[in-house]
Amino acid sequence: MKIVVLGAGISGHTAAAFLKKKLGKKHDVIVVSPSQYYQWIPSNIWVGVGRMTVDQVRFKLEKVYKRWGIVFKQAKANAIHPEGDEYTNMGFVDIEYTTAGKKGQTEKVEYDFLVNATGPKLNFEATEGLGPGKNTVSVCSYDHAEHAWEELEKSIKRMKEGKKQRFLIGTGHPMATCQGAAFEYALNIAFELKRRKLSHMAEITWISNEYEVGDFGMGGAFIKRGGYITSTKVFTESVFAENNIKWIKRAGVKRVEPGAAHYETLNGEEKTAEFDFAMLIPGFAGQGLKAYNKNGEDITSTLFAANGFMKVDADYTPKPFEEWSINDWPQTYQNPTYSNIYAAGIAFAPPHSISKPMKSVNGTPIFPAPPRTGMPSGVIGKIIAQNIAHAVKTGKTEHKHTASMGRMGAACIVSAGYSLTNGLGATMTVSPVVPDWEKYPDWGRNIKSTVGEIGLAGHWIKLFLHYMFLHKAKGYPLWWLLPE
Repeated sequence: MKIVVLGAGISGHTAAAFLKKKLGKKHDVIVVSPSQYYQWIPSNIWVGVGRMTVDQVRFKLEKVYKRWGIVFKQAKANAIHPEGDEYTNMGFVDIEYTTAGKKGQTEKVEYDFLVNATGPKLNFEATEGLGPGKNTVSVCSYDHAEHAWEELEKSIKRMKEGKKQRFLIGTGHPMATCQGAAFEYALNIAFELKRRKLSHMAEITWISNEYEVGDFGMGGAFIKRGGYITSTKVFTESVFAENNIKWIKRAGVKRVEPGAAHYETLNGEEKTAEFDFAMLIPGFAGQGLKAYNKNGEDITSTLFAANGFMKVDADYTPKPFEEWSINDWPQTYQNPTYSNIYAAGIAFAPPHSISKPMKSVNGTPIFPAPPRTGMPSGVIGKIIAQNIAHAVKTGKTEHKHTASMGRMGAACIVSAGYSLTNGLGATMTVSPVVPDWEKYPDWGRNIKSTVGEIGLAGHWIKLFLHYMFLHKAKGYPLWWLLPE
């Protein structure tokens, strides 16, 4: 059989690795990805402050896949034909090569099972003037992070020359997510400026669509810290205060000009935040894959939600926020229309936000979209691989492995400064990711498993995890024993 995986990020790469390990040489695993590299995205933060090089966070996929026996096609997927066409009854994907020598060439790649792990489109276009090459930088990819460091160096040089600099860090769209990455970057900039004794020359401002800072797209959390229970709001505000970082919350950035970000607040005010350096996370969207049935008719809306993410075994029935439940969230990530198609990581369409949806008095939605990155992406990729491998071997689709974000815990190490002797990292765990107010009426989560601590140990753990997960991704000895 042929199993095609679209995407080679955390979720896709994990799925491909476990599929090949479980199915061996008898079956083909094919990975389609437009980039020749795997990148460990959590460490892009350190590239963005000059503490790591690009080659420390990436490696070439082809060599690893050749060793594993996986077929690698450096190409972009454009369309899915789940029913085949007039010439074949087998599902296939239209791809377009991006590698030198074959760039622009197209191919039909047939599959028995398909895993969509394409990740998000970084939707800079949704905010006028946002993004690299325009008026802000990004740390969403290794090349963006490298560019961010180049621009940050210029600001550092200006400060050394006696020119004060205004830094604006946060989200660049009213419904952006990945507040955690921006939070890390703000803290790392503060740390680097303090290390250079330039803090007095900087004004750092956090801007976010969160109702309260520390929401992180998951409705915030109550965490156990030092024997006490506190909210991520208080935790985040205290960290900001300790680093002299001001904050703007409940803000939806709608337009960016050179040196100025224009935003709308929940109470309908139109305001402007001025800056000399800005790193704003864009909104995420699906990759824009199209879908066609056997007759060539467009069925994109059957496979995908309006935002471009793939529909899976979730309950997408519109309902008030108060009526949403953890049971709405998918468990197997199987498409309900085509049983041999799955979506992993950010590629699947969430049934609803985790943070309460909010609209300004002008009707503009201003709240974070739900996060699906990091640990949840890896776990989802693994259980999809396990279920597909079982189906291939037995001919039965039983889904013995599930991974609902309403039951799944997640751990995150937030870097607050890179240094082997005085670096900082905040260790945070939440369980489950999606709050379960029925099971945990006091806190929404299991307070025994939802904890947070900050200190040098956190930095060492994050650095250790950097090397551990690259070891795993490269398929070095006993990689499959390491957690997702």
